[in-house]
Amino acid sequence: MIDDLACLMYLLAHDDAAEGPYDRRRTELLVRAAALTDLALRGRLGEDDGTVTVSGAPPTGDPVLDGVLRDAAGGHGWKHLVRRHRKRTLTEVEDRLVAAGLLAVREPRTRFGTRRLTVTDPAVPAALRARVHAALHGTGPVDDVPAADAALLALAAAGGVRRVVSRRDDKAFRARIDACTRGLAVLAPGLEKTVRTLPTTMIAAQGGMGGS
Repeated sequence: MIDDLACLMYLLAHDDAAEGPYDRRRTELLVRAAALTDLALRGRLGEDDGTVTVSGAPPTGDPVLDGVLRDAAGGHGWKHLVRRHRKRTLTEVEDRLVAAGLLAVREPRTRFGTRRLTVTDPAVPAALRARVHAALHGTGPVDDVPAADAALLALAAAGGVRRVVSRRDDKAFRARIDACTRGLAVLAPGLEKTVRTLPTTMIAAQGGMGGS
């Protein structure tokens, strides 16, 4: 079972009607942020005075995470790493989900067409949404929410994934979302800040911000 945050974030962001992500440019940034968060949760990424640091030499065994881990070795900030190679990472996530049988792909008929991706088992993203909804609507302390679920909630809210966090829930449960986002600061203060500013980064991306 695939359980890395980048792939889980993609499944949350997938739109059945669009046969792909709800917004491809936004999802590029979301899966990059999710991969960085996953690596931080695994203790592979940290922070030194705003610069991302890498711990440990062995690969994770996850091709998506290992690619992001190599990118992080250059001594950059979190925001730079979220934007860097985001298109590549999104494609790698899709390819991994296809290989795992969680996505079915229909290649474009023309050179300039786009491939269509459908979820093979709707129960998988439905279960993921249920996990995030439980984190959002729970009445217990946020500290009791599994770290992965709290991170997915923070990212989905920041990315405006409305099938996961509706506008109404975003307002009604803003304090809980903020608490989950603050939890990222335990991993790295810069990571929390980067997730909080994802909406601004996404607006810039829609306007043709650099990075590939």
